[in-house]
Amino acid sequence: MSAATDAVPATAPGNRIAQSLRDSLVIARRNLIRMTRIPEMVLFGVIQPVMFVVLFTYVFGGSIKVGSTTDSGVYKDFLMAGIFAQTVTFATAGSAAGIADDMQKGLVDRFRSLPMARGAVLTGRTVADLVQTAITLLVLAIVALIVGWRTGSADPTNAARILTGFALLLLLGYAFTWIGALIGLSVRTPEAATSGGIIWLFPVTFISNAFVDPTQMTPWLRHVAEWNPFSATVQACRELFGNPGVVQSDAWPMQHPVWASLLWSVLIIAVFRTLAVRKYRSAAT
Repeated sequence: MSAATDAVPATAPGNRIAQSLRDSLVIARRNLIRMTRIPEMVLFGVIQPVMFVVLFTYVFGGSIKVGSTTDSGVYKDFLMAGIFAQTVTFATAGSAAGIADDMQKGLVDRFRSLPMARGAVLTGRTVADLVQTAITLLVLAIVALIVGWRTGSADPTNAARILTGFALLLLLGYAFTWIGALIGLSVRTPEAATSGGIIWLFPVTFISNAFVDPTQMTPWLRHVAEWNPFSATVQACRELFGNPGVVQSDAWPMQHPVWASLLWSVLIIAVFRTLAVRKYRSAAT
């Protein structure tokens, strides 16, 4: 390791934080520029959730009971919060594959030779992925409006609640990208990272309140769904958007979904950022 790199920990804490922020923004900018040069990355990231919206709306609408009704319009409004949450969490696979690809090409090794903050490579990557997720979420919201999704109130004062819901979705997506970062550092190829980054998301997203009412599940599965971090964000968004399907439950995350969503996301970031940075450091030695 270079002398310049060794000198970084000796700087004042304030300087270390400022340097880490600058380095992270540089890496984020690099990934965003790469994104603009490969627009199909964004395009394919948008197409999949749009297909989910259309297929679930017109194939399952009218077949799945929400509360006491199978009305397709009710299911459409019920569905969207789940689709939004699924979209931001599926960005995990892209984060995992991107970091694994950088590792395989030796790019991360070049970053290690520079006098930069240890966690900047990962933080910059996750911030860039968050920007891409935000773009995808914006397009998806427009598509949802086109197919008939509406929030529960047209009152302009409801805008703050709607924005809060989308902020919770982006926070959950950012938290899950740190899981993707850890997966990307733990495997040898981008292909393995893509598989490892997405396969575990299917039980997380489907054993939840995203697509069906958990009260229709068996008791033990309902409890799993109610304590699922993914379900807390979906429940919070339905409350904030004023959509149907806000299930009455004794589980604390379902009674206080906004706080539960916030706490789950912060906890996931704290745990998996620590593990990912530690994995990055151990790989550097």
